[in-house]
Amino acid sequence: MHTIPVSDPSESDSANRNLRGLMLLGAGFFLFALVDAMAKIMTETVHPLQIVWFRQMGLVSVAVLLLATKGLSLLKTRRPVLQIVRGATAVMSAICFVTAIRYVPIADAVAVSFVAPFLVTVLGAVFLGEKVGKHRWSAVVLGFVGALIVIRPGMGVFDPAIFLVLAAVGFFATRQILSRILAASDRTSTTLIYTGLSSFLLLSVPLPFVWENPDGLGTVLFLLAMAALAAAGEILIIRAFEVAEVVVIAPMHYSLMIWATFYGWLIFDQLPDRWTWVGTAIIFATGIYLINRERLAARRKASPAP
Repeated sequence: MHTIPVSDPSESDSANRNLRGLMLLGAGFFLFALVDAMAKIMTETVHPLQIVWFRQMGLVSVAVLLLATKGLSLLKTRRPVLQIVRGATAVMSAICFVTAIRYVPIADAVAVSFVAPFLVTVLGAVFLGEKVGKHRWSAVVLGFVGALIVIRPGMGVFDPAIFLVLAAVGFFATRQILSRILAASDRTSTTLIYTGLSSFLLLSVPLPFVWENPDGLGTVLFLLAMAALAAAGEILIIRAFEVAEVVVIAPMHYSLMIWATFYGWLIFDQLPDRWTWVGTAIIFATGIYLINRERLAARRKASPAP
């Protein structure tokens, strides 16, 4: 006699939540790529700091929304200085990236930015004493090799502005390390709020020295739309990580390259060349490999010992 297997309702629910998370995260990265394209358009007429200030308005609106819905208790932090420093790294990362994409194709900049997880691994080992095995070190080395193939210094296609992307990656990785330190004492929502508020305030200090009045109502509306889309992207990504498992939906981050290439072709008539795709493929493969190992490790920890 054959029995009909009955699916575990909890597994079905988990699969549905992960699918929802993937869709939310994909939509969020679609909007982020669009915001990057809009920022690149604006770099022709608006100072990068001013563009980043408008983009950060989106994050500030999310922070205000969290405070309005969950209360001022979210402002309680045990590490206020570290929270502000994290906000400063967010500012510097955004300014470097937005300045870079004025000169570098968006797809190239995004491809290089994908080395951030590998740099986080290195910084985690150096500053946090995290254990990094041979598999992860191999992935780190291959990830940086992929980045070098995209950049190709000394081969006639190198643009010095790519160093700004690397600087943005450095600041981003530092921000991730600070997030891990803050996670021991503060809630994730608290860190997000402080990052939004502190980065916006830090940008507002030098803003009067570079401010140029937008050229017409159309430019103002364009910048406000960019801020609104950035806010929508933040909300979608926050929600994605609330409903789904991180190790399941993390690979969706690489969809940024698809959207960046699409917008680069559609708006700027720029397509990555063959070697950029080769380097990107190496970065993709090593990144997915790392994520998969993290997933397997998480499963081993969750499964009971025999």
